[in-house]
Amino acid sequence: MAVKKKISAIIACYKDEQAIPIMHKRLSFVFTKIGVDYEIIFVNDGSPDNTEKVLEQLAKKDKHVIGVNHSRNFNSQMAFTSGMEIASGDAVVLLDGDLQDPPEIIEKFYKKWQEGYDVVYGVRTERDAPLYMSILYKLFYRIFHMMSYIRIPLDAGDFSLIDEKVVKIIKTFPERDRFLRGIRAWVGFKQIGVPYMRPERMFGKTTNNFLKNLNWASKGIFSFSYVPLEIMTLVSFAVFIIALVAMIVQIILRFLLPNTPQGTTTILVIVLFIGAIQLLGISVLGQYIGKIFEEVKQRPKYIVKSIIKYTSK
Repeated sequence: MAVKKKISAIIACYKDEQAIPIMHKRLSFVFTKIGVDYEIIFVNDGSPDNTEKVLEQLAKKDKHVIGVNHSRNFNSQMAFTSGMEIASGDAVVLLDGDLQDPPEIIEKFYKKWQEGYDVVYGVRTERDAPLYMSILYKLFYRIFHMMSYIRIPLDAGDFSLIDEKVVKIIKTFPERDRFLRGIRAWVGFKQIGVPYMRPERMFGKTTNNFLKNLNWASKGIFSFSYVPLEIMTLVSFAVFIIALVAMIVQIILRFLLPNTPQGTTTILVIVLFIGAIQLLGISVLGQYIGKIFEEVKQRPKYIVKSIIKYTSK
């Protein structure tokens, strides 16, 4: 008789108090339908709402539920990492707690996993979001794809099924400033995407805004690309050539046309241009140095305040 597979669902929760019971119900239905053993790990990443109480109530009723409470908000990447540390399944499934990652897609993930794929990730072919946001997201993934030194799947977020052997490798990564969808691509193995439509958040307002998304995009690019540094090298070389040519032209004009007007405007424009290039170069270096600084501090990736589990009476 074949041993029953076990899947660990890891849900990153932040301001998802209303969505958690629905997520639990839909996940339980899906796992029962596909016939696997399962555990549902809700990671409360310092949510300011009533998430902790909701998880306590769920854990009392269902032995499959585990609640992990962080001491504060460490971001979704740390929430997923925290869940991976205690997951006991043959594979894990990563989902956002706002129900934008439909649990029903897990059935398709599971089929691909049975076919021999080690990583099955969701591909967001459509978004229930404003047009400008959909365009910006698609633009980011294509820029990231072109700039990265590894092959990054287009339109693929954290929503994925990852085999246990891949999870074990990811858990050994010491880095703290994590971009899991990049790490997931970096480790390799046999991977495939499953298309799905990403709905809008069911309850409340999104915690993301333009600046947060911009910071998220820079995290991915500076974690998996050296192109910004290469661009600054090319710009530096181009400015050097322009300056060299300008100097030669100026010398020639001084000999051929001694009475050529000598204005301050040109000097001012050149100084401002060179200064802007220097500031841009410093900011690019600052991004990489900031990541180094974050890593060398060697602080814990996250802090677990408490773990809630089912206890039989």
